[in-house]
Amino acid sequence: MKKSTIVLLVILAVVVLGIIYAWSFYNKMIQKDQAVNAQWAQVENQYQRRFDLIPNLVNLVKMGMLQEQKIFSDIADARTKYSGAQTTDGKVQAANELEGAFSRLLVIMENYPQVKSIEAVQQAMAELAGTENRVAVERARFNEKVGEFNTPVMQFPGNILAKVFGFTSKAYFFAVMGAEVAPGINPNL
Repeated sequence: MKKSTIVLLVILAVVVLGIIYAWSFYNKMIQKDQAVNAQWAQVENQYQRRFDLIPNLVNLVKMGMLQEQKIFSDIADARTKYSGAQTTDGKVQAANELEGAFSRLLVIMENYPQVKSIEAVQQAMAELAGTENRVAVERARFNEKVGEFNTPVMQFPGNILAKVFGFTSKAYFFAVMGAEVAPGINPNL
């Protein structure tokens, strides 16, 4: 065999291997992208459960007390913003607003033990607590899937192929500012 034929075959082999690698990378990224999307759907599923439970809790609390209307309106506004959000980031922001209003509602309930003692409120609180745990688990899983997606998008040589195929890093779900501070509860009531 001629030297030029061998060089041509080596170049052809490298090109074929490059194409196979790019094809494999693309398919892997599509799978990871779908996993992130599926996990976000799980987060939204739990949010929907939360959004379905919170109005019931709010209505039960309203029956027990007629003050603190601002929190009720904040919760309704956050639910409206969530349902109208078009992007994951918009939904995350609306969910965070809901969490802030919900924290204030819990403080009110702690300050008004007669409301907290209503059996229906206790049941709604228990259901909501379970949902909050599910939300936390699904958020953690979402962040895990985002990490699995982002790693090859950021690592060499995947970062080059990611740009070629239009893949960009996805945003993690972060806690809102002040989430590390527990809402204040009056222990004297």
